[in-house]
Amino acid sequence: MEISLVCYQSISLDKIQNSFRFPSSIHEVFRTKPLFSDYCFRFNRRKCGNPCDKIKCFSLEQGLQPRRPKPKPSRNTDSDLKETEETHVKRPSVGICSQIEKLAFCNRYREALELFEILELEGGFDVGLSTYDALVSACIGLGSVRAVKRVFSYMISNGFEPDQYMSNRVLLMHVKCGMMVDARSLFDEMPERNLVSWNTIIAGLVDVGDYFEAFRLFLLMWEFSDCGSRTIATMIRASAGLELISVGRQLHSAAVKFGVGEDIFVSCALIDMYSKCGSIEDAQWAFDEMPEKTTVGWNSIIAGYALHGYSEEALSMFYEMRDSGVKMDHFTFSMIIRISSRLASVEYAKQVHAGLIRHGFGLDIVANTALVDFYSKWGRVEDAKHVFDRMPCKNTISWNALIVGYGNHGWGAEAVELFEQMLREKMRPNHVTFLAVLSACSHSRLFERGWEIFQSMSRDHKIKPRAMHYACLIELLGQEGLLDEAFALIRGAPFKPTANMWAALLTASRVNVNLELGKYAAEKLYGMEPEKLSNYVVLLNIYHQSGKLKEAAGVLQTLRRKGLRMLPVCSWIEVNKQSHVFLSGDKSHVQTNEIYEKVDSLVQEISKHGYVPKEKTLLPDVDEQEQRILLYHSEKLAVAFGLINTMKGSPLQIVQNHRICNDCHNAIKLIALVTRREIVVRDASRFHYFKDGSCSCGDYW
Repeated sequence: MEISLVCYQSISLDKIQNSFRFPSSIHEVFRTKPLFSDYCFRFNRRKCGNPCDKIKCFSLEQGLQPRRPKPKPSRNTDSDLKETEETHVKRPSVGICSQIEKLAFCNRYREALELFEILELEGGFDVGLSTYDALVSACIGLGSVRAVKRVFSYMISNGFEPDQYMSNRVLLMHVKCGMMVDARSLFDEMPERNLVSWNTIIAGLVDVGDYFEAFRLFLLMWEFSDCGSRTIATMIRASAGLELISVGRQLHSAAVKFGVGEDIFVSCALIDMYSKCGSIEDAQWAFDEMPEKTTVGWNSIIAGYALHGYSEEALSMFYEMRDSGVKMDHFTFSMIIRISSRLASVEYAKQVHAGLIRHGFGLDIVANTALVDFYSKWGRVEDAKHVFDRMPCKNTISWNALIVGYGNHGWGAEAVELFEQMLREKMRPNHVTFLAVLSACSHSRLFERGWEIFQSMSRDHKIKPRAMHYACLIELLGQEGLLDEAFALIRGAPFKPTANMWAALLTASRVNVNLELGKYAAEKLYGMEPEKLSNYVVLLNIYHQSGKLKEAAGVLQTLRRKGLRMLPVCSWIEVNKQSHVFLSGDKSHVQTNEIYEKVDSLVQEISKHGYVPKEKTLLPDVDEQEQRILLYHSEKLAVAFGLINTMKGSPLQIVQNHRICNDCHNAIKLIALVTRREIVVRDASRFHYFKDGSCSCGDYW
C-alpha cells in the first residue's frame, strides 16, 4: 500500500485533536486511568509554567540541591577563622580528579571508579563538575547500579550543587543503569526541566517497555513544552511496542507538520514501527522517502523484511545496500547471517563471513556469535569452533552458542568440557547455559554428569531450575530406562508440570515401550495442547510398536475428527550452491531415474548388513500414504542425490521439516557405513550425525 506525503499534510490538527486515543479494547483495560481521553495535540499551545513548580527542592536527604548564591564573607576572629578552616575547607584533589577524568576519557571506567575509592574513603576533597561528569560516564559505561549509588551518594554528602546540565547527566546515569524508580523521582523533583530532561525520562520508560507511562509524560510535555524530532522518534518507538499503527500514523502526521518527517531518527523509527505493526508496504514507503539512506535505515528495512519471513527480499535489500556504498556495520552482518540460517544456505553465510572480515568486523562479538550459532546449526561444528577460538572477547551468549552446537551434534563430552572451561574463566552461566549443557548430556547419555550439573544450578550458581531443565533431566532418566524416577521427578517439581515435561516423558515411554505411562503422558498433553499433531503421532507409534492396532486406529479417527492432518514430509540438500528439494515418492526431479536406481542399489547393499524395512513405522510426522512408499522417503532420495552429485568421501548435509522415522534412521546409519561417508541430518527434533554405522543420538530422539 502506497502512502503519499499529501495524505499526511491534509490531516488537520482539529482532526488529530479528538483522534489520538487508544482503541477501546485497551481503554477498557485501563478504564480507571484513561490515557488519551482528556488529551489532544494542539499546535497553538499556550506556554505555561512547569506544572510541577510546587515540588519541593532537593535537600541533602532528598537528593541534589539547586544552586544557591554563596554567602558573603563576614568578619571573623582569628579563632573563628581557624575553626572554619579546620572544619569546612576542602582539600584540593587536582591530581586524583585529573586521573579519573583521563581514565574515563579513555573508556577505562573500572579503573576510574577504583581511583574514586580514594575520594570516598578519605573524604573532604574538592571535586569539580568535570570530575563528576567523568564519574557519571564511568557508571553509564559499566552499567553498574552499585557504582551509581556510590557516586550519587558522594555527590549528596559532599554538598555538590548541580546545574541544569549536570542534573540531566545524573538523570541519564540512573536511566541508563535501569534505575527507573530513582530516575522518575529525580525527574519529578527537578526544579527546572528542559527538552533533554523530558527526552531522557521518556526514552528510559520506552526502553524498559513502560509505554503507557511514556505516553502519559509525552502528553504532559506536549501541553507545556516543545518537543523535537528525538521526542517524536521515541514515541513512534512506543507505538511500535504497543503495536498500535493508528497512533503511529498520527505521530507520523505530527512529524510532517513539525517539519521533522525526513529526520533520520524519525524515518528509522517509522520503518521499525510500520514493520512491527504488520505493514511492510508502509515501512518500504518510509524507507523510500528518506532523503539520505543511512546504515540504520537500511538495517531497519532489512530487519522488517526478515521479521515478516521475507528472507529472500531481505537478502536482496542487503545486496542493494552493499552496492549503494553505504557503510555496513556488525548489525547488518549479524542479520544476514541469521537470514542465511533461515534459507539453509552455507554458501551465503560464507560470503557474509568474508564480508565481515573485509569490512573490519572480523573480531566483533555480536557478528561472530551469530556465525558460531549459524555454523553450529548447519553441521559445521569445526567452523563454529574456529570462529569461537578466534574471538578476542566472548560473552555468555557466545559460550552458549557453541555449547548448544556441541550438544546438538552429540558431542556431549566436548560440551561439558566447554562448560567447565567457561567456569574456569570466571564467566557467569545463565539458565540458557544450563539448558544447553543439560541438553548436551541428554543427547550423549551422560546421565551422572547431567545430574551433577542439574544439582549445581541452585547449590553453586543460585539459579532455580526451570521446566526445560526438568525436561532435559526427564530425558536423561528415560534414556537409562528409569521411567518411575522420571515420573516421580515430574510429580515432585516445585511448579505445575509443563507440556515439555510431559512430552519428554511421552518420548521416554515410546523408546522404552511403556504403553501405560505413555498413554497417561499423552492424556496430559491432550489437555494442554489438544491441537498439537506430534503428541497424537507419538502415541500412535507406541500403539503400533506394542501391536495395539485397534487403539492405533482410534488415534487416527481422533485425528480425522479434529481435522488434523499429517503434512507431506520434505527434505532438501544443497549441492553446488543450489538447493534440491524432495518429497517422499517424488518423481519430479530431472535425475529421478538415476536417484531411484541409486536408492535401490543402496537398499540391496545395506540389506547384507541386516537392514529390513520396518513396515509399522509411522514416526513421527509422516503421512499415512508413505507406508506404501517406505523405500522412497524424502530423506533417502536426498541422500541418494547427494551421493550421486558430490565427490567421493565428502560429507552430506540433509535438512528436513519433520523428525526422521525409524526406518530411515536405521537405513542411513548403514548407508554411512557402506559408503564411508559422514551424513548429517538436521530434522525437526535435533541433529543426527551418522558415521561408521552409528548415530550421535544413540537411537534416542
